This record gives sequence, C-alpha cells and structure tokens, in this order.
Amino acid sequence: MELTLWMEWYQLILEDFGFKKDDDERSAESLNHVLDDIGALIPQDIHIKSRVIVFGAGPSLKPNITILKTINLDEFTLMAADGATTALLEEDIIPDIIVTDLDGRMEDIFYANQQGALMVVHAHGNNQEQIEKYTPKLTNVLGTTQSKPLASVYNFGGFTDGDRCVFLAMALGAREIILSGMDFGKMVTHYSRPDQEDGPADQIKQKKLKWAKKLVKWAASNSEVRFYNISCGEKVDGVEDINPDSLKYK
Repeated sequence: MELTLWMEWYQLILEDFGFKKDDDERSAESLNHVLDDIGALIPQDIHIKSRVIVFGAGPSLKPNITILKTINLDEFTLMAADGATTALLEEDIIPDIIVTDLDGRMEDIFYANQQGALMVVHAHGNNQEQIEKYTPKLTNVLGTTQSKPLASVYNFGGFTDGDRCVFLAMALGAREIILSGMDFGKMVTHYSRPDQEDGPADQIKQKKLKWAKKLVKWAASNSEVRFYNISCGEKVDGVEDINPDSLKYK
C-alpha cells in the first residue's frame, strides 16, 4: 500500500480508537534508536518465496497447522503474526518471519528468533516499554510503524499483526498469500492473548479484527496477488476459500 493511501486509513483508525499519533511516533523513535544501536535489517535483506502462508492467532490456527503439516511447507515462506509463533513451535515448525508488537509469548519469540526466524518489530503508542526491554535481545530485526517512517523504521501499511503480515508479504513480492488462523471473528485464543483463556473477544479486540478484515479485503481487491483462506472464520471479499489439500497440487 502506498504510504499516502495508508495515512488516510491510519487517520480513520486514530479517530475510531481515540489513539494519539504522537504516542505512535514516540514509540517509533524509541525503536529507531534501539535499532541504531543493535543494527537493523532493511527490506532488501528479506527474501521470500512467491507463495506465503500468513498464520494468525485465531481459533482455526491449530486445526489449520495440523492439516498444513501434511504438505511440503518448504514451498512457502511462513509468516507468523506474533502469538501464532507459539502454536507453530508446538508443532515443531519455525516460522521464517515473525511480525510482532511484542505482546505474544516472548520466550517463544526469542527461541524462534534464535532458530533463525527474522523479526519484524512494530512500534505503536502503548508498547514503548516492551520495545526498549525486548528488542535489544533480538537479532535480525526489521522495524515498522503505523505512523511516519524513520531511518530504520518502515511503514508498509497495516494495523494488526495479521494484516501487517499481509502488507509486508505484498511489499516483499509475494504472488500468492494463504491465510491460516485468520478468522476475524468474535473469539480469541490464548495464542493471541497469552495471559487469558480462550473466549469471547472484548470490544476493543473485536473492533481491531473488523479493521483487520477491512484491510485484508482492500489488499485482496486492489492488487494482483492471489489470496486464499483456509480458516473457518468470516468470509472476506476477494479472498477465495480453499481446502488446504489443494495446496499440494498448485
């Protein structure tokens, strides 16, 4: 997504949630400083396959992973949205890329990073403390923001970890994006909120998922990337629902 267009989306999100742009920018500046100290990736450092699987942390995630383990995952770049990392590790799968705002299960994120997963750390208004605490412990980090980009902090578009995965994959040249565990519904899992049990999403989370769905719909309808969904959640216009078994034969 072009930055000028994203900024129009971003303004609507700020107004809807009552977030403050200054808070986002302050957090992005902190991330930029940390990356200046530890060294940062640039987008050209990240090479992906043409086919990408984006793993969200919705209720369909674990059933989807069980099925996906029966196909050759080496044909895909595996991109985990934050807490989805934990579910993948439970199945002995290391994601290639983790997109995180650092509120997932950090011990799992650290482990996956040590095993080779590239990190895309996102700065927003209420995670400045986590950025300063955790980012220096990570390696191979690309920084992102939802506000104005900085020298080591990029803006590819996207609001939640899941839809940011989608926009990152598009920016890096994906031709096919498969959504897994991206349910966009009213239930959340402990993969999404490590300190909570599976259950109904609160109003803020539901609103975030609605925005994520809108953004994925826009991405699917305004690009030449082919989108497929193997989750069991809400339908998304422009995204074709498919049986995971069909991925074997593409």
